[in-house]
Amino acid sequence: MSFQTYLDTVKAQTGKTVADFRTLAAEQGLSRHGEVVAWLKQEFGLGHGHATAVAGALLKADHFRTPKDSKVEAIFSGKKAVWRGVYDTLRATVDGFGNDLDIAPTDSYVSLRRGGRKFAIVQPGAAFLDLGIKRKGAEPTERFEAAGSWNSMVTHRVRITGAAQVDAEVLDWLRAAYEGAS
Repeated sequence: MSFQTYLDTVKAQTGKTVADFRTLAAEQGLSRHGEVVAWLKQEFGLGHGHATAVAGALLKADHFRTPKDSKVEAIFSGKKAVWRGVYDTLRATVDGFGNDLDIAPTDSYVSLRRGGRKFAIVQPGAAFLDLGIKRKGAEPTERFEAAGSWNSMVTHRVRITGAAQVDAEVLDWLRAAYEGAS
């Protein structure tokens, strides 16, 4: 379920928008994530995931208004800037898979999505770029290791230490993940 879907479901259930909840939370003097989540669960009967989504949206409103390009810039800044060219090349190639590609940058990585469904993530470090790929049922290999606890939203991870490692094999895995996200 996408973040926006959580918010849409909450609005359908309660008739309230994030702005409504922000006003009500301020009236209650609530300003910390945990207390807002508990309040939403108790007062409005929201499940934990829905309450967490609303709390995140109302407490970090500026974060959700930040343009995607600005978030990507922030992810690939400082010591991680060395990976921006690799990301741009990778992104341009993946864009060619179809016209339904979207990105969802967080504070530390960029999700690649097809029709709102995540199929890969790109997470730069100072010395490497981790590429997480979602391919349920695909056996790990020496290169495409099981993601394990690194990121539960994907099934495999490949660590890239140089631009040449984004080769045909990596692109084949990405294409299969993209096709599996339909």
